[in-house]
Amino acid sequence: MKPPVALIDKLRSTRRLTVLTGAGVSAESGVPTFRDAQTGLWANFKPEDLATPRAFLRNPKLVWEWYAWRRGLVATVQPNPAHLALVEMEKLFPEFTLITQNVDGLHQRAGSRNVIELHGNITRTKCFQENTVVTDWPDTGDVPPKCPRCGGLLRPDVVWFEEALPEKELNAATHASLTCDVFLSVGTSSLVYPAAGLPGAALNAGATVVEINPQPTPFTDRAHFALAGPAGIVLPELLAMLRATPRGDGE
Repeated sequence: MKPPVALIDKLRSTRRLTVLTGAGVSAESGVPTFRDAQTGLWANFKPEDLATPRAFLRNPKLVWEWYAWRRGLVATVQPNPAHLALVEMEKLFPEFTLITQNVDGLHQRAGSRNVIELHGNITRTKCFQENTVVTDWPDTGDVPPKCPRCGGLLRPDVVWFEEALPEKELNAATHASLTCDVFLSVGTSSLVYPAAGLPGAALNAGATVVEINPQPTPFTDRAHFALAGPAGIVLPELLAMLRATPRGDGE
Protein backbone atom coordinates (compact mmCIF):
# COMPACT_ATOMS: atom_id res chain seq x y z
CA MET A 1 0.00 0.00 0.00
CA LYS A 2 1.48 3.33 -1.07
CA PRO A 3 1.86 5.81 1.80
CA PRO A 4 -0.82 8.52 1.59
CA VAL A 5 0.15 12.13 0.96
CA ALA A 6 -1.40 13.17 4.28
CA LEU A 7 1.12 10.98 6.09
CA ILE A 8 4.02 12.46 4.14
CA ASP A 9 2.78 15.95 5.01
CA LYS A 10 2.70 15.00 8.67
CA LEU A 11 6.19 13.53 8.58
CA ARG A 12 7.48 16.64 6.79
CA SER A 13 6.70 18.69 9.90
CA THR A 14 7.82 16.02 12.38
CA ARG A 15 10.80 16.57 14.66
CA ARG A 16 10.50 13.49 16.90
CA LEU A 17 9.96 10.12 15.22
CA THR A 18 9.82 6.86 17.18
CA VAL A 19 9.77 3.46 15.46
CA LEU A 20 8.93 0.07 16.97
CA THR A 21 9.94 -3.03 15.01
CA GLY A 22 8.90 -6.63 15.53
CA ALA A 23 9.54 -10.11 14.20
CA GLY A 24 8.05 -9.38 10.79
CA VAL A 25 10.98 -7.13 9.92
CA SER A 26 13.53 -9.84 10.74
CA ALA A 27 11.44 -12.51 9.00
CA GLU A 28 11.92 -10.63 5.73
CA SER A 29 15.66 -11.28 6.10
CA GLY A 30 15.01 -14.98 6.64
CA VAL A 31 15.29 -14.99 10.43
CA PRO A 32 12.81 -17.54 11.81
CA THR A 33 10.35 -16.17 14.34
CA PHE A 34 10.67 -17.57 17.84
CA ARG A 35 8.10 -20.31 17.24
CA ASP A 36 9.25 -21.00 13.68
CA ALA A 37 12.68 -21.75 15.15
CA GLN A 38 11.15 -24.69 16.99
CA THR A 39 11.43 -26.96 13.99
CA GLY A 40 13.59 -29.93 13.04
CA LEU A 41 15.58 -31.05 16.05
CA TRP A 42 13.63 -28.66 18.28
CA ALA A 43 10.08 -29.42 17.11
CA ASN A 44 9.22 -31.49 20.19
CA PHE A 45 10.11 -28.75 22.67
CA LYS A 46 7.72 -26.17 24.07
CA PRO A 47 8.82 -22.57 24.76
CA GLU A 48 8.96 -23.34 28.46
CA ASP A 49 11.47 -26.11 27.66
CA LEU A 50 13.85 -23.67 25.99
CA ALA A 51 13.24 -20.09 27.05
CA THR A 52 12.70 -19.72 30.78
CA PRO A 53 15.13 -19.46 33.69
CA ARG A 54 13.71 -22.70 35.08
CA ALA A 55 14.35 -24.49 31.79
CA PHE A 56 17.94 -23.26 31.79
CA LEU A 57 18.57 -24.43 35.33
CA ARG A 58 16.95 -27.78 34.57
CA ASN A 59 18.88 -28.41 31.35
CA PRO A 60 21.42 -25.65 30.63
CA LYS A 61 23.13 -27.63 27.86
CA LEU A 62 19.88 -28.03 25.89
CA VAL A 63 19.03 -24.34 26.16
CA TRP A 64 22.55 -23.18 25.28
CA GLU A 65 22.67 -25.42 22.22
CA TRP A 66 19.27 -24.19 20.97
CA TYR A 67 20.42 -20.59 21.18
CA ALA A 68 23.76 -21.50 19.58
CA TRP A 69 21.79 -22.96 16.66
CA ARG A 70 19.72 -19.78 16.41
CA ARG A 71 22.84 -17.61 16.55
CA GLY A 72 24.18 -19.60 13.64
CA LEU A 73 21.02 -18.86 11.65
CA VAL A 74 21.24 -15.14 12.39
CA ALA A 75 24.88 -15.05 11.28
CA THR A 76 23.90 -16.23 7.79
CA VAL A 77 21.34 -13.50 7.01
CA GLN A 78 21.69 -9.87 6.01
CA PRO A 79 19.73 -6.68 6.76
CA ASN A 80 16.87 -6.21 4.30
CA PRO A 81 15.46 -3.05 2.63
CA ALA A 82 13.37 -2.27 5.73
CA HIS A 83 16.47 -2.15 7.93
CA LEU A 84 18.31 -0.02 5.38
CA ALA A 85 15.39 2.38 4.95
CA LEU A 86 15.30 2.97 8.71
CA VAL A 87 19.02 3.80 8.65
CA GLU A 88 18.32 6.53 6.09
CA MET A 89 15.20 7.77 7.88
CA GLU A 90 17.25 8.30 11.03
CA LYS A 91 19.14 11.01 9.15
CA LEU A 92 15.99 12.94 8.27
CA PHE A 93 14.65 13.74 11.74
CA PRO A 94 16.17 15.81 14.56
CA GLU A 95 15.12 13.17 17.09
CA PHE A 96 14.83 9.54 15.96
CA THR A 97 14.45 6.53 18.25
CA LEU A 98 14.32 2.93 17.06
CA ILE A 99 12.83 0.45 19.51
CA THR A 100 13.04 -3.23 18.57
CA GLN A 101 11.63 -6.45 19.94
CA ASN A 102 14.08 -8.37 17.77
CA VAL A 103 17.20 -9.94 19.23
CA ASP A 104 19.23 -10.48 16.05
CA GLY A 105 21.18 -7.19 15.94
CA LEU A 106 20.29 -6.62 12.28
CA HIS A 107 19.38 -2.98 12.85
CA GLN A 108 22.87 -2.26 14.17
CA ARG A 109 24.47 -4.27 11.37
CA ALA A 110 22.51 -2.17 8.87
CA GLY A 111 23.87 1.01 10.46
CA SER A 112 21.15 2.22 12.84
CA ARG A 113 22.64 4.04 15.82
CA ASN A 114 19.98 4.93 18.38
CA VAL A 115 18.54 1.42 18.97
CA ILE A 116 16.71 0.31 22.11
CA GLU A 117 16.69 -3.49 22.39
CA LEU A 118 13.68 -4.41 24.53
CA HIS A 119 14.31 -8.16 24.43
CA GLY A 120 18.10 -8.22 24.44
CA ASN A 121 20.49 -9.48 21.78
CA ILE A 122 21.10 -13.12 20.90
CA THR A 123 24.68 -12.39 19.86
CA ARG A 124 25.59 -11.24 23.39
CA THR A 125 26.31 -13.50 26.36
CA LYS A 126 25.86 -12.76 30.04
CA CYS A 127 26.39 -14.45 33.39
CA PHE A 128 23.29 -16.12 34.77
CA GLN A 129 24.35 -15.33 38.33
CA GLU A 130 25.60 -11.76 38.02
CA ASN A 131 23.43 -10.62 35.10
CA THR A 132 26.43 -8.89 33.51
CA VAL A 133 27.57 -9.11 29.89
CA VAL A 134 30.60 -11.35 29.32
CA THR A 135 32.58 -10.90 26.12
CA ASP A 136 35.35 -13.47 26.60
CA TRP A 137 35.84 -16.69 28.52
CA PRO A 138 38.32 -19.58 28.52
CA ASP A 139 37.52 -22.51 26.25
CA THR A 140 37.21 -25.33 28.76
CA GLY A 141 34.79 -27.39 26.69
CA ASP A 142 31.95 -26.78 29.14
CA VAL A 143 28.46 -26.44 27.63
CA PRO A 144 27.39 -23.86 28.54
CA PRO A 145 30.70 -22.15 29.32
CA LYS A 146 31.44 -20.70 32.74
CA CYS A 147 31.73 -17.08 33.77
CA PRO A 148 35.45 -16.25 34.10
CA ARG A 149 34.70 -14.02 37.07
CA CYS A 150 32.37 -16.02 39.30
CA GLY A 151 32.24 -19.48 37.71
CA GLY A 152 28.49 -19.24 37.12
CA LEU A 153 26.80 -20.49 33.96
CA LEU A 154 26.78 -18.24 30.91
CA ARG A 155 23.54 -17.69 29.02
CA PRO A 156 22.32 -15.68 26.01
CA ASP A 157 21.59 -12.03 26.78
CA VAL A 158 17.91 -12.22 25.84
CA VAL A 159 14.72 -11.79 27.82
CA TRP A 160 13.09 -15.12 28.58
CA PHE A 161 9.52 -15.88 29.52
CA GLU A 162 8.97 -15.15 33.24
CA GLU A 163 11.61 -12.39 33.10
CA ALA A 164 11.01 -8.64 33.20
CA LEU A 165 12.21 -6.40 30.41
CA PRO A 166 15.41 -4.49 31.23
CA GLU A 167 14.33 -1.43 33.21
CA LYS A 168 16.63 1.08 31.52
CA GLU A 169 15.54 0.06 28.00
CA LEU A 170 11.84 -0.07 28.89
CA ASN A 171 11.98 3.38 30.48
CA ALA A 172 13.76 4.80 27.43
CA ALA A 173 11.25 3.20 25.07
CA THR A 174 8.33 4.51 27.08
CA HIS A 175 9.79 8.03 27.12
CA ALA A 176 10.38 7.97 23.36
CA SER A 177 6.79 6.80 22.81
CA LEU A 178 5.27 9.46 25.04
CA THR A 179 7.25 12.36 23.58
CA CYS A 180 7.25 11.64 19.84
CA ASP A 181 5.26 13.44 17.15
CA VAL A 182 4.85 10.32 15.00
CA PHE A 183 5.09 6.67 16.02
CA LEU A 184 5.63 3.87 13.48
CA SER A 185 4.71 0.31 14.50
CA VAL A 186 6.41 -1.95 11.95
CA GLY A 187 6.15 -5.71 11.51
CA THR A 188 4.82 -6.43 14.97
CA SER A 189 1.74 -8.44 15.93
CA SER A 190 0.83 -6.03 18.74
CA LEU A 191 0.29 -9.05 20.98
CA VAL A 192 3.45 -9.21 23.13
CA TYR A 193 3.39 -6.87 26.10
CA PRO A 194 4.80 -4.56 27.37
CA ALA A 195 6.01 -3.66 23.84
CA ALA A 196 2.48 -3.95 22.44
CA GLY A 197 1.41 -1.14 24.78
CA LEU A 198 3.82 1.42 23.30
CA PRO A 199 1.74 2.40 20.24
CA GLY A 200 -1.26 2.99 22.49
CA ALA A 201 0.83 5.07 24.87
CA ALA A 202 2.01 7.21 21.94
CA LEU A 203 -1.56 7.54 20.70
CA ASN A 204 -2.84 8.62 24.10
CA ALA A 205 -0.03 11.17 24.35
CA GLY A 206 -1.15 12.81 21.12
CA ALA A 207 1.19 11.28 18.55
CA THR A 208 0.16 10.28 15.06
CA VAL A 209 0.44 6.49 14.98
CA VAL A 210 1.19 4.52 11.82
CA GLU A 211 1.03 0.74 11.52
CA ILE A 212 2.95 -1.10 8.79
CA ASN A 213 2.14 -4.80 8.64
CA PRO A 214 1.01 -7.30 5.99
CA GLN A 215 -1.90 -8.47 8.16
CA PRO A 216 -4.30 -6.61 10.48
CA THR A 217 -3.43 -6.63 14.18
CA PRO A 218 -5.40 -5.81 17.33
CA PHE A 219 -4.12 -2.23 16.98
CA THR A 220 -4.96 -1.64 13.30
CA ASP A 221 -8.32 0.03 13.89
CA ARG A 222 -6.77 2.50 16.35
CA ALA A 223 -3.92 3.63 14.11
CA HIS A 224 -4.25 6.92 12.21
CA PHE A 225 -2.68 5.24 9.19
CA ALA A 226 -2.55 1.47 8.54
CA LEU A 227 -0.29 0.55 5.62
CA ALA A 228 -0.84 -3.06 4.60
CA GLY A 229 2.32 -4.61 3.20
CA PRO A 230 5.78 -5.94 4.00
CA ALA A 231 8.10 -3.50 5.76
CA GLY A 232 10.75 -4.10 3.09
CA ILE A 233 8.43 -2.58 0.49
CA VAL A 234 6.49 0.04 2.46
CA LEU A 235 9.41 1.67 4.31
CA PRO A 236 11.53 2.26 1.17
CA GLU A 237 8.45 3.79 -0.50
CA LEU A 238 7.93 6.01 2.53
CA LEU A 239 11.60 7.03 2.45
CA ALA A 240 11.47 7.85 -1.28
CA MET A 241 8.41 10.06 -0.82
CA LEU A 242 10.03 11.86 2.11
CA ARG A 243 13.16 12.55 0.12
CA ALA A 244 11.06 13.89 -2.74
CA THR A 245 9.26 16.25 -0.37
CA PRO A 246 11.58 18.76 1.32
CA ARG A 247 11.02 19.65 4.95
CA GLY A 248 9.53 23.03 5.70
CA ASP A 249 11.65 26.09 6.53
CA GLY A 250 12.71 26.38 10.14
CA GLU A 251 11.97 22.77 11.01
